[in-house]
Amino acid sequence: MTRSEFLPYCLPLIGEEEISEVVDSLRGGWLTTGPKVKRFEEDFAQYTDARYAVAVNSCTAALHLSLIALGIGPGDEVIVPTMTFCSTANVVVHTGAKPVLVDVDEYLEIDPTAMARAITPRTRAVVPVHYGGMPCDLDEIHRIAEHHGIPVIEDAAHAVGARYHGRMIGTHSLATCFSFYATKNMTTGEGGMITTNDPAFADHVRRLALHGMNRDAWKRYGETGSWYYEVTEAGFKDNMTDMQAALGIHQLRRLEGFNNRRREIADRYQRAFGNLPELRLPETLPGRTNTFHLYPVQLRHEATNLDRETFIGALKKARIGSSVHFIPVHRHPYYSQNLGYKPSMFPVAERRYHGLVSLPLYPKMTDGDVQDVIDVVTETVRESRMEFEPAMAESLTRTAA
Repeated sequence: MTRSEFLPYCLPLIGEEEISEVVDSLRGGWLTTGPKVKRFEEDFAQYTDARYAVAVNSCTAALHLSLIALGIGPGDEVIVPTMTFCSTANVVVHTGAKPVLVDVDEYLEIDPTAMARAITPRTRAVVPVHYGGMPCDLDEIHRIAEHHGIPVIEDAAHAVGARYHGRMIGTHSLATCFSFYATKNMTTGEGGMITTNDPAFADHVRRLALHGMNRDAWKRYGETGSWYYEVTEAGFKDNMTDMQAALGIHQLRRLEGFNNRRREIADRYQRAFGNLPELRLPETLPGRTNTFHLYPVQLRHEATNLDRETFIGALKKARIGSSVHFIPVHRHPYYSQNLGYKPSMFPVAERRYHGLVSLPLYPKMTDGDVQDVIDVVTETVRESRMEFEPAMAESLTRTAA
């Protein structure tokens, strides 16, 4: 089958409430960090049950600021899983520290055993990633980290709205960093958030996010503000604007509905693909609520000769988008050439990476869109089976002879 219109891999779902709120900001004249950022922070803290939330311009900025606030710099090491977007490791480089890449488990989450092996006297933090929207093993990660006196900074770019043993992601660690990029479960176009229960840490990252100044524009130029401010340290330009927050305020209100729709689509995929032994499907472990930011399937090469490029090509031919999450960090030239990482050092990530494909999954998809994906995936896999089974039979015959 071929669709009449291309189905993008991902699209945001923006409503009239968001549009009206942005227009209100434009008409009101307050465009940068102001009252709507403060409102968004308060709403987000309440949603996640965190004491404090600090809005910034990206999850990358959130991670970077969190590491800087810990005083991490040259000579230090920070543990990062290799199966993540490059920004999780890049921010460590930006502090002057060394990102120590470790392997993942079968669920593509950071492997606590590999993490424990990587700890040295120079380790200053660990940054676990909640891959695809399923929380990683925070209990074991914290047990190991606390034993060594190492803070945990969670990369929750995929996990806004997720829960771990009943508690919202956002309150388990010193800091949790969220993304509101256009492809995420809720969006502000670009944007991020840091949640923490530590008041001193919250104050520190808030100052760092705006040049190290002790007063933002709202505090300086608002009706009750004062022009005077002090720069207490050399900070960065990582603040969120009111226009972004205007989107976030209403996206947050719709987030539970967005995530429920994602789970509905994921459930349809699970039921449809469950009888295809050629595919390994994503799993959700007990005690963890998955936001299904991603729906990654893996072609099982022991059960099919269908390769990833052919699979993606079949989807594209049917006018359906897809992606790959992720190219492991150790495979990128910067990290392999400068830090000496080799594929053989990450056997699980390497095995899972080959054949990994993310299928479209987002609230804007109609039931018909979902069925189209199901039909094309099923048809493509079954067609490859017709070639694979005779080849396997011939191979077994030769082996027996």
